[in-house]
Amino acid sequence: MAEPRREAAPEARVPVTGEQFPCAQCGAKLRFKPGSDAIRCDYCGHENPIPKRPWTQIEEQDLEQGLEKIESTAATEEKRTVKCQSCAAEFTFDPHVHAATCPFCSSPVVAETHTVRVIQAAALVPFELDDKAAQGAFRKWLGGLWFAPNDLKKFAVTEGRLAGMYVPYWTYDAQTYSAYDGERGDAYYVPYTVTKTVDGKTVTETHQRREIRWTYVSGNVERFFDDVLVVASKSLPKKYADRLDTWRLSSLQPYREEYVAGFRSEVYQVTLKEGFVEAKGRMEDQIRSDVRSDIGGDEQRIHDISTQWQDLRFKHVLLPVWLAAYRYRGKVYQILINGQTGEVEGARPYSWIKIALASLAAAVVIGVVIWLVGKGR
Repeated sequence: MAEPRREAAPEARVPVTGEQFPCAQCGAKLRFKPGSDAIRCDYCGHENPIPKRPWTQIEEQDLEQGLEKIESTAATEEKRTVKCQSCAAEFTFDPHVHAATCPFCSSPVVAETHTVRVIQAAALVPFELDDKAAQGAFRKWLGGLWFAPNDLKKFAVTEGRLAGMYVPYWTYDAQTYSAYDGERGDAYYVPYTVTKTVDGKTVTETHQRREIRWTYVSGNVERFFDDVLVVASKSLPKKYADRLDTWRLSSLQPYREEYVAGFRSEVYQVTLKEGFVEAKGRMEDQIRSDVRSDIGGDEQRIHDISTQWQDLRFKHVLLPVWLAAYRYRGKVYQILINGQTGEVEGARPYSWIKIALASLAAAVVIGVVIWLVGKGR
């Protein structure tokens, strides 16, 4: 939620490789344990609680300043990233790993890293589902698919290994005041008669015709938009990423390296300006809906809406997603699992044999029903 206006935070630099957290017992790297406030060693099981810090407010930055002078007004940082040559996804990479698999398309990736300067993430939602819970949500989703190939569930679970990824998002706030003019349409019904011949007899029927009485109207509506969320990744299929919308943003935590330990994070590819264009379009759709509600009546005509946009704010956040990219008969299918709620969205293949058999069965049933009805007459 928007806080009182502040000056944008000064530029901040952080180590490009990210902080490492060695295990105090065996020296291995610690990994954030989803659903907890601890980082855990996968080798010896030792856990370190994430130290409590004084409460830190998640600050939103001035959007107009950010759009005008992004490098100097927004808090920025340097990230060491690798870019997949197959799908163009760009994500952080462990400096000690020299080769791996792209979590977005399953293609091999060689660690030819480079450094980019990006707006610093203000907050994140920590993972609540571990990989086992995410795999369970994936299996349940697969089991509920209609017309899926018989071997899909086994193949996808075997080949679709999950990768935990913090996906970049923008959030936007705005206070809006809109003046409009248009017309209110109120329905009324006018009776009319129709004369026709039925079975050799003249019959007169009375019907009702719907008419609209239009009246000029004008007025004002206002709305505060809080945390309008826009995915800042171009690596994920947008139609699935946009459906992944069951986020509880009340769980946002100020960004801390401990929450990212053991996970990758993608660098945003949708710029702050591009994200605001999408967010503003959604806000305008809501404003039009508010205007229609304010006009009332049975139908509405909107001639003009003039909106004042005030207190525009933004923040860059990271949200947890489990990714699975698997190949089935030469085609790559991407699956997204909300790392907070377990919601699953993604692409899937169809068994055209099952669809054909179902269509044939439906045609047979319809044919039998028609035959029985005809026989009954």
